[in-house]
Amino acid sequence: MPEQERPNIILIITDQQRYETIKALGYDYMDTPNLDRLVNEGVTFSQCHITAPSCAPSRASLFTGTYPHTTGVLKNEDPWSKSWVGDLADSGYTCINVGKMHTAPMDTKVGFHERYVVENKDRYLAERYFFDEWDKALRARGLVKQQRELYRQRPDYRERMGAFEWELPEDLQSDMFVGNTATWWLNAKPKPDGPLFMEIGFPGPHPPFDPSERFIEKYRGKKLPLPSIKREDIAGQPEPFQKLREHNFEVDHDSVVHLDDPSEEQLQRLWEYYLANMSMIDEKVGEIIEALDRNGYLDNTVILFTSDHGEALGEHGHIQKWTFYDCVTKVPLIAWSPKRFQGGRTIDGLCQLMDVGPTILDLAGVEKPEWMEAETLMPALEGEAFEGRPYVIAEHGRDVFLYTIDFVTMIRTKDWKLVQFLDRSDGQLFDLVNDPAEEINLWDDPNHAAKKTELIQMIGSFRVRSGYQTRKLWEKVR
Repeated sequence: MPEQERPNIILIITDQQRYETIKALGYDYMDTPNLDRLVNEGVTFSQCHITAPSCAPSRASLFTGTYPHTTGVLKNEDPWSKSWVGDLADSGYTCINVGKMHTAPMDTKVGFHERYVVENKDRYLAERYFFDEWDKALRARGLVKQQRELYRQRPDYRERMGAFEWELPEDLQSDMFVGNTATWWLNAKPKPDGPLFMEIGFPGPHPPFDPSERFIEKYRGKKLPLPSIKREDIAGQPEPFQKLREHNFEVDHDSVVHLDDPSEEQLQRLWEYYLANMSMIDEKVGEIIEALDRNGYLDNTVILFTSDHGEALGEHGHIQKWTFYDCVTKVPLIAWSPKRFQGGRTIDGLCQLMDVGPTILDLAGVEKPEWMEAETLMPALEGEAFEGRPYVIAEHGRDVFLYTIDFVTMIRTKDWKLVQFLDRSDGQLFDLVNDPAEEINLWDDPNHAAKKTELIQMIGSFRVRSGYQTRKLWEKVR
């Protein structure tokens, strides 16, 4: 591909963003004018699902194009430092990361020429503090980030469920800081001779949910789709998911104290602050687009916007991630480049978040490795017929609720979802046509035994196919 035809590629990844958080996707309670622009002028994939319901496993999968059982990254502290970003760099792209990647080690290059690392909002990882760019900015102004150790001192800590106002200067809130750093780079750095690849990783709306008052006001008192927690739904969940709830009652991951029976007021505040975090990110996305335009990048740029996984906000009696309900597995995926792709389209075929990787390689004119399990989305972007994958897969192992259970797999077709635990007899089976809310577990229903068997067999075939597909990868390390 001639150099002048190779686009700048801006990959924007939020952390823990549900699909239902962009107004233009049909959610009128949202205030997201800049993301609305991307939707209205771009191509939206309405059935994009993650490969893992946790940050690092999902991101390692995205940046390698292989499933978690291949990467070996099953929890946040598992090491990973290789990605297809290096292939972009080798092909002539200037590769920049601003914000969150969730690599391990946290400051590994991962193929980037420059990294401005911002990690988790709340806490240290791997039993040590990582002093990132955000910490340095706070320190330069004599401040310390709002975090769990400080929130715990509040008398209302438990009942807040992770929702806290950002009380420090607004520009030092994590999402504001990342957005500002990205625009600073675009404004201050000389424009590269070749194309630019920039990954912008917003830490939000991952908890603690910490918007400033200006954004909270957009949602305060607004009618929001608060979940109804049904005891029969909880009772029908497999034991590992019930133990996950019990675990989260005791352990305040990311400053979130999970309550068994939160009040409507508590759920309202939780949703208000979470959505306000998204509006903060939306404002920064608009400023990034303006900076791209001001500095001569925009006319030849593709923007990809997505998230590493979703978020439960009370649905099924859960808060946060680690389960396989659609509120966790389904994420927004938008591709914007009006001069390349016909905009205003929605693609309903199933795809995986990791399919972003070979799509970027295609845009860059870089051949994807034959061992890569991800599939390019370029045909859909270019207007060709796109049926999508016959199913999507998500996996999780040895993290939070799986300390005594090795592995769990989800398979989701257009109409059905099955969740299978390794070496356990319980699981989940949902008829997504008749039960889109995923509240009726048919795992033990004899009327659906054939469907359960069929989906379990599909997981087995997938495993064999995955092992065969990635055999060339392992030849490199032998």
